[in-house]
Amino acid sequence: MDPLRIIETLYRKHTRAYRILVRHGQQVAAKALSVAGRMAHLGPDTRFIQEAAMLHDIGMIFTRAADLGCRGRYAYVCHGHLGHQFLVRHGLRDHALVCERHVGVGLSAAEIRRRRLPMPVRDMLPVSLEEQIICYADKFYSKNAAGDGKPKSIEQIMTELNRFGREKAARFETWAKQFGDR
Repeated sequence: MDPLRIIETLYRKHTRAYRILVRHGQQVAAKALSVAGRMAHLGPDTRFIQEAAMLHDIGMIFTRAADLGCRGRYAYVCHGHLGHQFLVRHGLRDHALVCERHVGVGLSAAEIRRRRLPMPVRDMLPVSLEEQIICYADKFYSKNAAGDGKPKSIEQIMTELNRFGREKAARFETWAKQFGDR
């Protein structure tokens, strides 16, 4: 499976959205594969990690995110769920789960309900090792037009996550220790 061919069914090449999505996917894939290399004793599926990391934000095109070149009708927080729907329709169920479960280090049904997020009320938390690795790697890179490629520090990520609740930062910190970055 070629992730770029899947991306190109939704995104026109050479657009801002395409460039940002592909660059971000490459950054996340590189970090995720580095982490997977340190976790080789657990047997992570590196081909799947490469593919899913490239596709994890594919749903952003359906959202209102002008700074990313996206002029959809949904709130950005929905990009994971919308990417999930798209990839399921293309027969990529496991890849679709990564889309849905990576947002904000994962969303619980209780959080979706409490925050009144515009998406189905169900747990959208990373479960598999591969999902956790990609979700973890995603936090190191922002999607933006500048795309300087510099990863965020663990401290920066923890500060950002703390704004959404201590449990989010704690989940990320657990991964940082488990994946050898702490």
